[in-house]
Amino acid sequence: MKPVDLTALRCLIVDDNAHIRRVVRMLLQGFGVREVIEAEDGAEGFELFQSSAPDFVIVDWAMPVFNGVELTRMMRDTESSHYPYAPIIMITGHSDKKRVIEARDAGVTEFVCKPISANALYQRIVVSVVSPRAFIRTGTFFGPDRRRIVGSLAQDAEERRGKGESEHKVTKVNSIIEPRSEKSVA
Repeated sequence: MKPVDLTALRCLIVDDNAHIRRVVRMLLQGFGVREVIEAEDGAEGFELFQSSAPDFVIVDWAMPVFNGVELTRMMRDTESSHYPYAPIIMITGHSDKKRVIEARDAGVTEFVCKPISANALYQRIVVSVVSPRAFIRTGTFFGPDRRRIVGSLAQDAEERRGKGESEHKVTKVNSIIEPRSEKSVA
C-alpha cells in the first residue's frame, strides 16, 4: 500500500491518559498529520470537537465525564453536533465482542485495541478518511454503515488501479471526508 498524504488533516484525540495521548500524537505526526488537538475527558472533547471541526477523532472508551461511547453518540447527534459525519476511531483495552458491538452501534467508525499498533492505527485512519462508508439513518441509529466491504486496503487499491482510477492522495480535506451518501433505512 502506498502512503497516503495526511498532512492537511486535523485530528482530535480524546483520552484521559496523558501517556496514551502523547503516543497517539507521535504516531499521527509520524503519519504526517500536522494538527493534533487533545482533550482529557469527554466533556472537553465534545467542546473541542464543536469548536475545532476535526477531520477525524480518536477516542478512548473509559474516560471521566462522558465515556467514549457517550461521546460518540453526542458527536453523531445531528441536532446538536456541528459535524456528525466525522470519522471516529475508538481505542480501548477492552475488546470483548459486547463492547465492540456497543461502540459500533453508537456510531464508531473504526475500533483499535490497545496496545496500539502503528500499522493498525494508520490503516483505520486511511480507511476512515479516504474511503468513508456511507452513513445510515434509522429510527434508532445514525452513523457509518455497519456493513463493511470485505477485503484489505491493499486489495481495494489494486482494484482501483485496475479500473484506471488514480492513487489515493489527500489533497482537499473537505472533498474527501464528506460522506458519500446517507441512506435512510426503515
